[in-house]
Amino acid sequence: MPSPKTGLYPGTFDPVTNGHLDVIARAARLVDRLVVGVAINAGKGPLFPLEERVELVRAETDRIAARTGCDVVVRPFTGLLVGFAREVGAQMILRGLRAVTDFDYEFQMTGMNHRLDPEIETVFLMASETNQFISSRFVKEIAQLGGDISSFVPPLTLDRTLARVQSRKDAAE
Repeated sequence: MPSPKTGLYPGTFDPVTNGHLDVIARAARLVDRLVVGVAINAGKGPLFPLEERVELVRAETDRIAARTGCDVVVRPFTGLLVGFAREVGAQMILRGLRAVTDFDYEFQMTGMNHRLDPEIETVFLMASETNQFISSRFVKEIAQLGGDISSFVPPLTLDRTLARVQSRKDAAE
């Protein structure tokens, strides 16, 4: 029996957006097993702690796994992406592209990853037209400024994001 085709979709998912879920759903149709790697990346000043981001991604991807039949696994990681890809047995790294501005960074990252391990391919998936403009950074900023983020994130993430933003405001007062 051949080993399952495993893909890795990495990100900080702070918070997980409908754009992320769109890419995850489409990636799940390409592989037998999809590992969603939640990066620590403290340098980005996360709104959510790592454990909560992992919990939210798991909750939001359960329906995708059930619908597609893909084994979707959510795991935290730190360190080199290629090292984590090897650790989980991924043959490919899946990356979402929103716009041309993403491409330059992703192109450079793909080249570096290929030099580190030429056996791991990088596959790009374009975000659907309804999600191309969504980024976690914008979602957080809009929420902090009191804007409506309900069309950018799923319901559980919406509730948690609004509660987290409110608790930060309360703590600052």
